[in-house]
Amino acid sequence: MSLKNIVLGIAIFIMTIFVGVYGISTLHGESPQYDKYCPNNLINQSVCENNEGTWTNNTQMVADLKGSVRPVVVEGGYCQYDYTACQKDLENAERSYFKKIFITALPLGIVIIFLGAVVFGLEAVGAGLMAGGIAVMIYGAGSYWRFTDDWLKFLLSLAGLIIVIWMSYYFNRKFGKKKKWEFWKKK
Repeated sequence: MSLKNIVLGIAIFIMTIFVGVYGISTLHGESPQYDKYCPNNLINQSVCENNEGTWTNNTQMVADLKGSVRPVVVEGGYCQYDYTACQKDLENAERSYFKKIFITALPLGIVIIFLGAVVFGLEAVGAGLMAGGIAVMIYGAGSYWRFTDDWLKFLLSLAGLIIVIWMSYYFNRKFGKKKKWEFWKKK
């Protein structure tokens, strides 16, 4: 394989990621935003605490003349919400959104890998698409991974491994023999 084909394969890989990720984002819209669930307008301690938040003062580390450093409260602070307030709603919205991303990205990645392996005969295009398909699947799984139980992570990983091994044997057996035959036929 030439350097030109390697560079083209890498370019196809990167562009496949962009197309996959931005296509999925366009389909499902923007991910849940913190500010929509936890308003940022709670700028004083009493309002913060009345809305089930915890007020945290801004501190700055200051050194005295003897060289010891200590925190000093400076003007202002910020509100941290309890998990029972807005954080739970935000997490539920993220779980639902990223599940849709996962359910879309996984089959899309498999289709892209299949296209790269079967449809495109040019090695740089096929390899670039296959790598891009893998990256799209990683994007989908990675976004939902934190919401998934370990047993499901194990089963998904095992299924993915089995599918990739099967595809490797299948495509190499199906297309590898033809290439060997064509190679011998030319001589």
